[in-house]
Amino acid sequence: MDLLGALRRRTEGRKQREYHAAIYAKYRNFTMIKPATYAANLLVVEDHRNIPGCVVECGTWKGGMSAGMAHLLGKERQYFLFDSFEGLPPAEPTKDGPKAVAYQANPDAVDYLDNCTAAETDAIAAMELAGVRYQIFKGWFNDTLPTFQPPEPIAILRLDGDWYDSTMTCLRHLVPHLAPGGIVILDDYGTWDGCSRAVHDYLSQTQSTARICAPHDVSVIQGLGAR
Repeated sequence: MDLLGALRRRTEGRKQREYHAAIYAKYRNFTMIKPATYAANLLVVEDHRNIPGCVVECGTWKGGMSAGMAHLLGKERQYFLFDSFEGLPPAEPTKDGPKAVAYQANPDAVDYLDNCTAAETDAIAAMELAGVRYQIFKGWFNDTLPTFQPPEPIAILRLDGDWYDSTMTCLRHLVPHLAPGGIVILDDYGTWDGCSRAVHDYLSQTQSTARICAPHDVSVIQGLGAR
């Protein structure tokens, strides 16, 4: 058994966890994501840091996750953030399910967070703190995404749109721009029926053989990038 190698890997793992914890601490006021999940997202991004291209997040809220990804990946990339900054659109019972409808009907719930409404100025502050090149697109996805043309292929696409129509709009307009080896991170795949249903429908409609995986317990679509 290579004891020195095992010790080295253990030390490297501890340093990586400490680094990711420090990134979370820096941007914690700009995210609703729990620390462990935030760190897991960073692990997924780090696993794919050698994929060239830009980074896109849809449903960015206050920008904390995009800022963390930017902190990790560096200033050489461009970062694009999409959000209505007006909260979530109304959930549709037939597409998004009763859980989503019940969520929006209970504004007193701890996790309601004003229907996930955030100010664009918060996202700006987060990205300025990260010190990278970025652009924010304010508006509903069906208004902002159809005309979006990334300047280079998308290496990391992170979707946090919650509902069916929002997720489907993101997939239809952005997946064609994925870089070879690029990934789609699905924040809501295990949470909201609408997101899961949209992902399954999209893969079926496009006859895709891409796989939905869970590295570090984060839902990721692999194999959608251009070949």
